[in-house]
Amino acid sequence: MHELNYQPNAVARNLRSQRTHTIGFVSDDIATTPFAGQMIQGAQEMAWEHEKLILLVNTGGNQRLQHDAVEALLERQVEGIIFATMYHHVVETPAAVHEVPTVLLDCFVTDRSLPSFVPDEVAGGRSATQLLIDRGHRRIGFLQNVDRIPAALGRLQGYHDALSANGLAFDQSLVVGDNSDQRGGYNAARSLLARPDRPTAIFCFNDRMAMGAYFAASDLGVTIPDELAVVGFDNQETIAPWLRPALTTMQLPHYALGQGAAACLINIIANSGKATSAPIQHKLPCPLIDRASA
Repeated sequence: MHELNYQPNAVARNLRSQRTHTIGFVSDDIATTPFAGQMIQGAQEMAWEHEKLILLVNTGGNQRLQHDAVEALLERQVEGIIFATMYHHVVETPAAVHEVPTVLLDCFVTDRSLPSFVPDEVAGGRSATQLLIDRGHRRIGFLQNVDRIPAALGRLQGYHDALSANGLAFDQSLVVGDNSDQRGGYNAARSLLARPDRPTAIFCFNDRMAMGAYFAASDLGVTIPDELAVVGFDNQETIAPWLRPALTTMQLPHYALGQGAAACLINIIANSGKATSAPIQHKLPCPLIDRASA
């Protein structure tokens, strides 16, 4: 076998065993986004550890393509499907996903009929705000995403909870919403920092808004962290470490999310396609990455 470089015929072996040892991975834009791609890596390594292969389809969020992708994966007799999105939100899955064990990654369905793995947005927002409180700040602004998605609502709730737990009054005027990009962060931060009673710290919905806050502070002559502490969210590798000073931020646990979703799916497959418990939403912690901005 060695001398002839013989390779076993996987198709024939699968026909005999009635097992394909493959998992379908349907995503929107994850495969084209460097920082979110860690979800694929986490799932891939967990699958490989269990001698399973992942078939990845990137759909660009096109619902028709999502439906066709699931159908194509089922035709190839995948043992299960991971249905993943680039950011945490509610989804409507193609009906065909219910034909095999399916786990949702960074998303969920409203009826909670499928197990899902998502970041703990509330705890992350609470930890970010608590860090600023622990470092002596009492007037803390929040740059918020205007879209009412679970990430935005959860992080705002965490901000509110931390203030309340420390006896600090919630001031609605310190919460400024805008688009969750650099321009939105700049506009929101500038409106806060131009006030005579400006905050001494700002918690930003994400790192892109935090970058905008840096630019606004610079234009107004406000130094970070001496006059203004800034905390972001996501730990985007192309932004957070490269800002000056380097950005303190909460890390989205992309790798752990992918790993957990794959492990859950493999466990269901091993149990003849039956979950050992009712479908639940697994909320994974967002670690603090403490750098120099807070």
